[in-house]
Amino acid sequence: MYLETILILKKRNSLVRSIDIATELNFSKPSVSRAVGILKDDGYITVDASGAIELTDTGKEVAKYVYEKHKTLTQFFIEIAKVSPETAEEDACRIEHVISDETFQSLKRILEEKKI
Repeated sequence: MYLETILILKKRNSLVRSIDIATELNFSKPSVSRAVGILKDDGYITVDASGAIELTDTGKEVAKYVYEKHKTLTQFFIEIAKVSPETAEEDACRIEHVISDETFQSLKRILEEKKI
């Protein structure tokens, strides 16, 4: 969720800091600070001396894939399952982190077939 949020914030603003993530996700500053430290240690982000956060190549790859899942699931729920956009967004956010790749690819295929 953090990597996806950094990606989205980066598209919105050129500078992303921990406080921006905390505000966006409505999380406490200490929680975000801890997560940022873990993501940095794991090589997904870098943080410069001013606190600016950047995704590494690996971080971008993961963030883009999670974001793709989010967008695809939201679209699937709205167009195929006929769920309200608000519910589709909320459910996609929850499911994107646990859905298997096999199921995700199948949902993508169904959406692609429906657009033919």
